[in-house]
Amino acid sequence: MNKTIKILLLVIIVVLVYIAYRLGWSVADPLISRQINNIHLTPNQIAANGPLPGEVSLYAKELSCQQNISTPGYYSSLNGAEISDAQRSGLFPCASFLGSHDGNNTVYAWRSVDDYPGISYINNRKPGELFIVGGEYPTLEDPNMAGPFIAKADASTGKEIWRTYVDNLNASKRWIGNANLNILENGKIAFAWSNQIILLDTDSGQILKHNTLPTGDAPANDANFKHMTVAPDGTLIMKDQTRPAGCTLQGTMAIIKCAGEQGMTQPNSILVAVDPDTLEILAEFLLPEPATAPHIISMFEDKIAIYVGMDKSVRRYFWEPTANKFSADESWALYPMQEGQTTATAPTLVGDWIAVQLNGIGSSTIASSIVVANLKDSAKKQIVFPFGELKKGEWSFAPPKCGADPENSMIYSADMGVGKVAGVKLNQETGELDVRFVLDNATTTFQPVIGPADKRILLLTNMEKNVAKEPIKAALFTGNYKEQLTWRNAATGEIIAESDFFEPLTINSLTPPGFGGRFYFPTAVGKGFYVLQVGPARTK
Repeated sequence: MNKTIKILLLVIIVVLVYIAYRLGWSVADPLISRQINNIHLTPNQIAANGPLPGEVSLYAKELSCQQNISTPGYYSSLNGAEISDAQRSGLFPCASFLGSHDGNNTVYAWRSVDDYPGISYINNRKPGELFIVGGEYPTLEDPNMAGPFIAKADASTGKEIWRTYVDNLNASKRWIGNANLNILENGKIAFAWSNQIILLDTDSGQILKHNTLPTGDAPANDANFKHMTVAPDGTLIMKDQTRPAGCTLQGTMAIIKCAGEQGMTQPNSILVAVDPDTLEILAEFLLPEPATAPHIISMFEDKIAIYVGMDKSVRRYFWEPTANKFSADESWALYPMQEGQTTATAPTLVGDWIAVQLNGIGSSTIASSIVVANLKDSAKKQIVFPFGELKKGEWSFAPPKCGADPENSMIYSADMGVGKVAGVKLNQETGELDVRFVLDNATTTFQPVIGPADKRILLLTNMEKNVAKEPIKAALFTGNYKEQLTWRNAATGEIIAESDFFEPLTINSLTPPGFGGRFYFPTAVGKGFYVLQVGPARTK
């Protein structure tokens, strides 16, 4: 073979190798890129492999179901109020669970394509819509976060539609704490923060009205009107949290650190009534104590009753819309605290009983308890310590209101400090309390229940420390832990499904249901929020 033929053959071989390389790489390149993109995804995200629209055939059914439930003052949606309704019941009977109740399930997850820093609350109005509050939860990386803001996003992808900033603490010097999200009956959002209130158009994000709220004993920069609830007549009933005098920390955790840890004194709170259309101040009523936790509203003997948990007592007030005035019910007052216990969290109604969780801002001396009192006679009460006595060195911290399922006479108690959740059965005839189960499960958030009465599912987040021996208080204050969402049998606590562990849920936030069997998991320290969906595990 002469030299020319050898060179020609070599050239042909090189060309063939190059062609094979190019053809092979065209197939391998996207595969490799895909693997690289999947490196930071959890198994739940890889299983979903994209946005989760849920089961779209359920949208109309869920909306119709919800519209048959009376929620006066609120937009009739699956999750139109910060936590269900004016009673803040945490009960979502029209929300769907797409998985199997026998526990053989797969969880799918997808993270929002857009970021919402310091996200706290997520609500929906119509299917496909999400409304988000953020920018009011300080993190270690961003302790003076700009906000609050309200945003509207696509319910499947988390793609932002609009975002409206209403403050910047760096410029205003206000104390910015968590702020509730409620959608009014007319579809607009009434939103309060610090001592400010606005009315917002939900289609455009335009601010329609504004007013300044009176703060009573608290300086304006130490008040946060997080607590907004709508009375049956439509009036906005507002109450402020108060930051201890001299405390300069930001966020709602300022109360925990300055009052709970350092013993600093909070000013008394104030009730304020506001017209939902004009934001005119209709009435105000100074409370006898600080009230760190939200109030609830219900009807009692044809009167609009407001139940408020405070530092030392739980009291009932009446709103009289024809006279535009508040009045105290002097015949009803509950003193649930034992020595060493701290503030009562938001009350929970179960039939003719009202339940409160103790140690709302923490205690190192006595365990948390659940106390129930009769609506007609506050002296008729029962107490249970679901987790027993507090052991030496332990810290009890139970910030969320107790969850409940009135139809099944269940109350749920969560104490993040001791890392446990309990299911408690209430005898609605006598008020007796019976602990049905105790779980090793640490959570700072609410315990909502979803689905029909005979198939209730309890939603619980579950925290896992990154350093096993680190004290829970240190892990909480530094965000050094991971967190997941679990779906449990509400009667037994048995796990039906559990997600991967993600960045920590925003403290004292919610994992609300969405249309089509979806759930939302907001993280203040992560990027935006996760959309979660459960389905039966695939059989091989």
